[in-house]
Amino acid sequence: MRNQKVDKHNDKETLTRKLRAAALAVGLALGAGLAHAHGDVTPQAVDVSTLPKLGEDWREVNPYRDNTEAIRIGDSAYNQNCARCHGLGAVSGGIAPDLRKLDIAPETDEYFLQRIRNGVSRNGAVYMPPFEGMLSQEAMWAIKAWLETVREK
Repeated sequence: MRNQKVDKHNDKETLTRKLRAAALAVGLALGAGLAHAHGDVTPQAVDVSTLPKLGEDWREVNPYRDNTEAIRIGDSAYNQNCARCHGLGAVSGGIAPDLRKLDIAPETDEYFLQRIRNGVSRNGAVYMPPFEGMLSQEAMWAIKAWLETVREK
C-alpha cells in the first residue's frame, strides 16, 4: 500500500515537471516569435492637417524644405515610424543606414521618396517595408524636412 502512495506521488511529480517543461517551451517559442517580428510593426498615423495639401501627384522635390511646421511634424513622425531602425535623432545603431548623411539635393529627394514609398528588399529579404499607402506624401516629405535639419556634412 505504501509503495502505491509513493508511486502516485512520483507520477504526480513527473506529470507536474512535464507540464512545467511544456509551458516553458511554449513560452520560449512565443517569445522567439515576438523577437523575430520586431521589424513587422504597424506604422503610426501622422497628423498632417496643418500642412499644405500636396494633392494626388507625387512631388519630385521636397515642397516642405525649411517649413517650420513640417519640420515639427517630421520630427514626431520620424520618432514614431523610423527611429526603431534608423535610431533616435537619425543616429543609426547599426541596423539601418544613418540618415544624417543624406544629402540635401533634388536627387536625394527622389532617392528618399523611392525608398520610403517602395521599401528596400535584397535577395527576398525585406530590409525596409514600403510605407506608401500607410504614410501620406505629406508625412513622408515632413520626415525628409526634419532629416535635413539633422544632416551631418
